Amino acid sequence: MSRIAFPFTAIVAQDELKLALTVCAVDPGIGGVLAFGDRGTGKSTAVRALAALLPPMRVIDGCRYGCDPEARGAWCSECATRSAGAKTAPKSRLAPVPVVDLPLGATEDRVVGALDLERALSQGVKAFEPGLLARANRGFLYVDEVNLLEDHLVDLLIDVAASGENVVEREGLSVRHPARFVLVGSGNPEEGELRPQLLDRFGLAVEVRTPDDIATRVEVVKRRDAFERDAQAFTEQWQGAQDEARKKIVAARKKLNAVSVPDAVLERAAKLCMALGTDGLRGELTLVRAARALAAHEGAKAVGDAQLKRLAAPALRHRLRRNPLDDSDASVRVARVVTEQFAG
Repeated sequence: MSRIAFPFTAIVAQDELKLALTVCAVDPGIGGVLAFGDRGTGKSTAVRALAALLPPMRVIDGCRYGCDPEARGAWCSECATRSAGAKTAPKSRLAPVPVVDLPLGATEDRVVGALDLERALSQGVKAFEPGLLARANRGFLYVDEVNLLEDHLVDLLIDVAASGENVVEREGLSVRHPARFVLVGSGNPEEGELRPQLLDRFGLAVEVRTPDDIATRVEVVKRRDAFERDAQAFTEQWQGAQDEARKKIVAARKKLNAVSVPDAVLERAAKLCMALGTDGLRGELTLVRAARALAAHEGAKAVGDAQLKRLAAPALRHRLRRNPLDDSDASVRVARVVTEQFAG
């Protein structure tokens, strides 16, 4: 029996983290979420809660990678081979959105996949045993303490996150399979910084702080205690809010491509990035894409200043250059420039 996830809508505070996860659920192409902050603040709880909130996805029956029956161009080689020449669509079924944990001590073979030793020894057949990246396809790959991940796994994640495909060459095997996932990382900045190459691959970065007011802390404890005493009853209590949140995400996905981005908004995003001195154009691209997802989620027909303001910090704070003349916190710098750019 699978463990019941804490309801996403019951999470107290953590508004920026919930916002970032929600827009990535609407548009997984945003690039995932990095959550840095204090221990014990519900980072992993929020990730698993969001996945449980999402409606089940349709997968090709028997596919080891959870291929989407409607996305023929993104099928794995096994599905493509089985369906070659078929006149009917492949059988499909509903499956929960996967949330896969990538442990710090995981070997490369466990992550990317390897030779199936049991079949090799018993049948003399070279067969591929999928790894964690295969299980995470079309879902979430969660890396706790991501800043402590070994360098060779960091390099691997950068390649796969960029291509959406995992390539494995082992013991005479050569396998390619889709590996498109929302990468979510969490960690404590006091334990080390993240490599810039991987940091840049996260679409959004949020700061998660321990609540500093009594009322919020008390409410967190009350809800967690109620959930641990009777998870089923607590979940049922929040079912209405969960259903409403799920409907909003599904509706936003359908409306996403119809949301327009006026030139004035594009100019505003560019000016923000120029004023902050971000490298490259990934800042603008991510900010605009995330703002569009938020507009769709809010039922707006076009992106406006309101969406840019809310997402400027998550989209840009981790892309700032170090300024020896300004030792302000990245969030403070973004907030200051947002205020200047949107004044009047």
